[in-house]
Amino acid sequence: MLLPRTPSLRLDGRRALVTGGGRGLGAAAAAALAQAGAKVFPTARSLGEIEALVDAIRVEGGDAQAIGLDVTDIAAVRKCLAALPPFDILVNNAGTNRPKPMIEVTVEDYDVVDGLNLKASFFVAQAVVSQLSAAGRPGSIIHISSQMGHVGAANRTLYCATKHGLEGLTKAMAVELGPLGIRVNSIAPTFIETPMTRPFLEDETFRSSVLSKIKLGHLGTVEDIMGAIVYLASDAAALVTGTSLRVDGGWTAE
Repeated sequence: MLLPRTPSLRLDGRRALVTGGGRGLGAAAAAALAQAGAKVFPTARSLGEIEALVDAIRVEGGDAQAIGLDVTDIAAVRKCLAALPPFDILVNNAGTNRPKPMIEVTVEDYDVVDGLNLKASFFVAQAVVSQLSAAGRPGSIIHISSQMGHVGAANRTLYCATKHGLEGLTKAMAVELGPLGIRVNSIAPTFIETPMTRPFLEDETFRSSVLSKIKLGHLGTVEDIMGAIVYLASDAAALVTGTSLRVDGGWTAE
């Protein structure tokens, strides 16, 4: 009997763009893709962080190149990507949060959070997809969303709004781009210990509240997300599009 073969999780020969790649989930995504064989291009406004990441990837034998880029500058994004060959993989990771009561959210808060979490994600994806489409190539777009893209939470109305929007964008892009062979999915993590979340999690009351909702009883680590990224980027997920992979320890299960 000839057994079927598991599709490869290797990404050799593929080019991957990772926004917000200097730290936390972005750095982990870049490392995961490089370890799977992709040539990785992490981006961030600060070149120092991503250059250190690129050096670490190269020490391990991986292939990486830093790109200094403010993804909220749409004109700069278009100019930068137009000068580069198409990317087979995009991890739209750059994001931010300004948690506060809904009635205290300012117009500036809204513009900053929406501008990075949703607007920048849309136009970075547009630039990557435009090149793939022109070249007639398939690809994998991965939006880093959140469990807050599936539920609501006090003091996170703005963040929830942008992440729910990102989930809607994922589905609509999957429908539109499927005929082009471009898959679009999201990853929705629970609270992961990163530089962005650490200040909130240092509040013991808040930390206890978070842990009470995670059914597995512990916070996530960046390593918990790395396998999900490689899976969605690889041929093992060839029939997966329009899906949100919830890496949330069971938070949204009830």
